[in-house]
Amino acid sequence: MAGDKDTLLSMGFDSARVEWALKSTGNRGLQPAMDHIIEHEGEPVPDLSAVAESAGGARRDAMDVDDDEDAEALKSLGAAANDAIEAKSIKCSECGKIFRNTALANFHAEKSGHDQFEESTEEIKPLTEEEKKQKLEELREKMAEKRAKKAVEEAKEAKINENIRRKAGKEMGKIKEDLKVKQALKEAEEKKREKIEDAKAKAAIKAQIEADKKARNEKFAREKAIRDGQPIPGEGIAAATAPAPTAASTSSGVAGKDFKETRLQIRLSTGGQPYTTSLPSDASLREVAEFLAGQTLSIDVDTVSLAQHFPRKVFTQADFSKSLKDLGLTPSAVLIATVP
Repeated sequence: MAGDKDTLLSMGFDSARVEWALKSTGNRGLQPAMDHIIEHEGEPVPDLSAVAESAGGARRDAMDVDDDEDAEALKSLGAAANDAIEAKSIKCSECGKIFRNTALANFHAEKSGHDQFEESTEEIKPLTEEEKKQKLEELREKMAEKRAKKAVEEAKEAKINENIRRKAGKEMGKIKEDLKVKQALKEAEEKKREKIEDAKAKAAIKAQIEADKKARNEKFAREKAIRDGQPIPGEGIAAATAPAPTAASTSSGVAGKDFKETRLQIRLSTGGQPYTTSLPSDASLREVAEFLAGQTLSIDVDTVSLAQHFPRKVFTQADFSKSLKDLGLTPSAVLIATVP
């Protein structure tokens, strides 16, 4: 009906949705249309031609059924179907509500499940403007209540999803933190081990330097005593050379350990700044000569000779293929390089 449509449009409803509601309810009034809009809020509007055809068929079927029921009701009262008794409304026997026509009564039956109806002579007056406003207000309240309920449900669901996301984020953060701690511990342990090995190597080099210094001092004292005709310190050459086996024994004891790296200090017989390097203990003596050749152009790998002052030992070209470990140079040694 035009009045119901205008009323619904004045409330701000979409025109297509209003048409759908009116056709689906068979233009049975404002209340059924409003109920339809509330029930199908958020659903897409279907093809209205199919809706109209379906609603029209249902209305015709309902009218045929109602005509038969009305005839039976009149017969039971002893009156003919064409008598002057005029039914102005239909009443639900279960709840007492009165409806203007059978279409509205059928709509009520679908919603409530009631199936006991009877004709009534009570006339339903058209809604006044005040009643229409009241109906509109009720509709607005129902829609507001439904939207509020939906908003609460959506907020609740959003909160649950946020809690799940935060929990997952915390668990992932804890895993990353644990990995960082483990990596830091591993790096600290590695640095500690390297520091200990470096300290041992430095101590061994320092001891070698001190031994070389002591040997040079003893040699200088012996030569000076011989030149001056004085007694040789240490009661003779045998006494002076006696510590050598002990030092050699100590060096060989150290070399016998499984050191992965060897720290070397290489001095040139011509003087100058010494060269230091660390090589794998399995590296050959030739690699030492190659390192030295890379530091200065005056060194030739095939002609340079290497020697150790303490214990005194000169390495030949045959020793160049041997490893530092086999030559007893681990974990550290001081070598003298001589260029012919």
